[in-house]
This record gives sequence, structure tokens and C-alpha cells, in this order.
Amino acid sequence: MKIVSSAEMRDIEGRCEAEGIATTQLMENAGLAFAEEVREWAEGVAGKHVVVLVGPGNNGGDGLVAARHFHDWVANVEVFLCSPRSEADENLQLLIRRGLRPVLVYEDGGLERLSEALRAAEIVVDAVLGTGRSRPIGGKMEEIFAELGKARESNANLRVAAMDVPSGLDADSGEGDPAGPVADITVALGFPKVGMFAFPGAARVGELRVADIGIPDGLAEHISLAMLTGPMVKALLPQRPADAHKGTFGRLVAVAGSGQYVGAAYLACAAATRVGAGLVTLACSSVVRAIVGARAAEVTYIPLEDGDGPREWKTAIEDGMKQADAVLVGCGLGRDLQVWELVKGLLLDRGEKGSGAVIDADGLNVLASEEGWWERLNRDAVLTPHPGEMSRLMGASTREIQGDRIGTAREAARRWGKTVVLKGAHTVVARADGRAVVSPFANPGLASAGTGDVLAGAIAGLMAQGLWAWEAALSGVYLHGMAGEMGREEIGEAGLVASDLLVRLAGAVRGVGSAV
Repeated sequence: MKIVSSAEMRDIEGRCEAEGIATTQLMENAGLAFAEEVREWAEGVAGKHVVVLVGPGNNGGDGLVAARHFHDWVANVEVFLCSPRSEADENLQLLIRRGLRPVLVYEDGGLERLSEALRAAEIVVDAVLGTGRSRPIGGKMEEIFAELGKARESNANLRVAAMDVPSGLDADSGEGDPAGPVADITVALGFPKVGMFAFPGAARVGELRVADIGIPDGLAEHISLAMLTGPMVKALLPQRPADAHKGTFGRLVAVAGSGQYVGAAYLACAAATRVGAGLVTLACSSVVRAIVGARAAEVTYIPLEDGDGPREWKTAIEDGMKQADAVLVGCGLGRDLQVWELVKGLLLDRGEKGSGAVIDADGLNVLASEEGWWERLNRDAVLTPHPGEMSRLMGASTREIQGDRIGTAREAARRWGKTVVLKGAHTVVARADGRAVVSPFANPGLASAGTGDVLAGAIAGLMAQGLWAWEAALSGVYLHGMAGEMGREEIGEAGLVASDLLVRLAGAVRGVGSAV
């Protein structure tokens, strides 16, 4: 599913007109599709008190259409015009013919009537500003949204449904006007907008749904940004034939763990097994091996003897890697100089092209310390930085990284010629050709130690099964996010820890694979 900017959406609407689809038809489609989504979300609207706030432009026109359908479905509908609309507006006239004469909030007495309606409302439709907002909210608009805010404090039953985008949310940057409302659900029309996945504005979206408004297939094919979806991942997951053996599902070698970060090695290796990797081999010290072995009986080992150094370790690992289908490097390795020398020897300045790799955590920190490392990394690789690691890799501040996550991930992938996974709320996956995909998941329960190791292990386990770097990254990010949602529902956000994701990864694979 494509994600568009406001300019791209206007272009697509223009293409629709060129195809013979009038703006009035798109508006009718949009209002009906929005109303249907809200009716499903609210488990019916018959008999419910619905207040529709209508703005001046097309967003307001969509709201008038939705109000008509709510009325026809026997909701108790009140419509409030937040700014003047022409009496010749056909959608306005269709309401009036049904006996629904809107209240003019911008006239004397309108605000008092709105306040009274909001105190009794169960659903408030925000169809005020949409993507066309060009200046700060002020004047009467600010007063209207202030009344909505007061009503939310006093009316526990009130829920807000935003038409396309919550009013005041910049559809491109994700910046949010302080006066704008917070939605419980946002129904994006046609396509989700870029700003819905960027904070702080993303926190105003609530549950995101996308409504089909009749835009012909193919008009958005040129858009290079998409939202990650279950059907997209289902098409990528490897088949599991009945006559398979462990070699069928790939061999992964993981270079991970240290005395300080033993858990990282366990989480990464266990995640790889939970997404279906056939054989996972961990290269680690005896200390790590003893602890991981007690928790993960399925993992095999390449022992790195304490008395040896980077050269001997490298030889042992490379012997094990000869039959590997993928390599994972970095989870919990720590900052020991000998280990860093090992990582450089395994990843950089190799003449032959090695098997695909996932590079995480201290593996990324090693790369950041090496000039022009991307020209020395002869592997098809997925890099999985969090914003701090991306800051070191890109030589930019974390604030700059977070201020343009999609742009940063795209630029990094282009510069390095690798697949980049920029972790965080709405994780971004980018590839060198400019394409990027955004995860739909923003789960604070995943903001804890070890969840990144689970993600890296999941991607590596999928790569070992034959998925290309881009495919493994997309699939791993979605399955990880889905496992997090399952954990949030079953355990809660505050109590969710990285190890809770492991068995739920298997459930996520099953859920995506069986989805219709």
C-alpha cells in the first residue's frame, strides 16, 4: 500500500480527473467509505449521537457526504459548519432535504450549541481541515477545537474520528498544531499520508484505517514509499515442504554475545529459530556458550577459545561460514578491541563476495569507525541501526535523524548500496534504488533492552532461508512488529520484555501465512 505526500495526492486526484473520474465522484466515494469504516469501528451507528464538524474545503465536503450516510443509517446526526459554505453546495442541499440543517458555528450562538452537542456526543467527526492546512489554527477554529477538548474531559463516551488526517496535522512532516484534536481513529482516504508515520503528529492519528475511494489501479505505481502490510509479507515467506530437512531451511552463523551482553546472543539466535531457520550456529566465548546453551538447546556452536586472538577466531568462524546461508554479526559483542578486530576481518576488505549478512549493534559501531566502510563491505547486507547508531554512521545528530527518518534511511541506503532498517516507532526499511517501506507498528512495549536483538535474529533467520536482503528485512520487521502487538495485547506495554517476543514470532509467522 503506497504512502503519499499531500502534493502526490493532489497529483493522483488530477490523474483521476484525466481518467474521467470527477472530483464530485471521489468526494461521494470518500464520504461513504469513511462512514462505512467508522460504522464498523463503532460497532454500528444506529441510535448513536454523531456530531460532524465540517470545514471549508474538500475535507468538509467529504464530511457532509458522511453525515448524510450516518443519517440514513438512523444515527442521531448534528452537523456544524465551522466556516461558510456555498448554499449551492449539492452535498449541503442533500442534507437540508433530509431535514438536517447545519448549525453555523461561526455565527453568534453557534459555539454554545456546539458545546451542548459535544457534551452528549458519542462520535465526533473531524472533517475540518484535512491535508490543506497552510497556517496555524487560530480564531474561531481554535475555539471550536478548544470546546472539543473540554468535551473530551467531561464526556467519557466521546470518541473522535478524523477524516483523512486529524485537523492540524501536517500531512508531510508530521508536525502537529497544538490547537488540533487527537483522534481515536483516522480513516485515510485512498492512501495513508507521510505525516501519519512521523512523530509527534503520529500520536494524534489513533487507529489508522485506509479507505478505498475508487482511485484506479496503477495511478500510484510511480510512488516509491509504501506501508508494510501482512499480504506483502505473506507473499515473501518461504514455503515449508513436507519432505524438508533442516538443511532445507538454511544455516545461519551468528557472531554475537560477550560477558556483558550474554542475553543478546540468546535472543538473536532464538529469534532466528522461531522464524524457521533450520540450523543456527553461534560463534562465541565459553562464558557465553555456557549461559546460552542452558536456555537454547537448539543452537550449535563455534567455540572461540579465550587464549586465542582475532586471527584464530576469524579462521574458526570462516571455517563454519563455508556452509552458511547467512551471517549475523554484532548483537551484544561489546567494545573489546580484539572483538572489533575480528569483526573488521570478517566483514571488510574481502576479495570474494560472502554470504548475505545482517549487521547490528556493535557490528555497526565497528563500521562507523572505518572510513569508507561501505566500499569495503563485499556482501549483500541488511544494516539495522537505531537512531543513535545511525547518527554515528551518518555523522548527523540524533535529532536530525529523527526529524526525517524516511529521508535519512533512503539516503543511507543509497550511499551505502545496502538495505537499511532504521529502527524505532514506525521502523523504516530502505533500499539503494530509493524505495522505502514504513512499518505500521508503533509500540512503546518494544522500547526495552533486547528487542533489537530479536529483530536482527529474525531478519537473519529469514535470510538464511533464502530471502534476499530486502525481502528478509521487510518480513522480519513485520513479524517482529506483529509479535510485539500480540505481546502488548496479552501482557501490556509496561511488562513486555524481549524474550516475550520469541514464541510470539512463531505465532506471527503462522498468522501471516494463514491470512486470507
